[in-house]
Amino acid sequence: MKSRRFVLTFSPEATGEPITYNLIRKFDIMVNIVKADVTPGKIGHLVMEMTAPAKVLKDGMEYMKQQDVECVPIDRTITYKEDLCVHCGACSAVCFAGALTMNHSTAELSFEPEKCVVCELCLTACPLRLFSIDLG
Repeated sequence: MKSRRFVLTFSPEATGEPITYNLIRKFDIMVNIVKADVTPGKIGHLVMEMTAPAKVLKDGMEYMKQQDVECVPIDRTITYKEDLCVHCGACSAVCFAGALTMNHSTAELSFEPEKCVVCELCLTACPLRLFSIDLG
């Protein structure tokens, strides 16, 4: 069994389909939804961890492609130079996964890498360019 995280992007037409249900029922893939922003009729995003044998994961990804759902594995990580951070919060404003947050009582930035979905929005949001991608 293999577990991998993926970012799924749903077309507006695909948001009404029971994609995750079918992954579970038809392919016997264990699904753990990490973050979801899916609204019928709009482009949707879902971050989930899928656990199954490699062949089954491949078949599930092919199924999603047929349903007009983009499925991108998260094989990279984001790191940042914490010691140079001025805690402006620009990166936390774009971090929809909640990996970058501002502590309002201390006015300091907090980074939780396990929540990061490597959307790369922080790379351009940071005025000091303190974020980088590490290839897995």
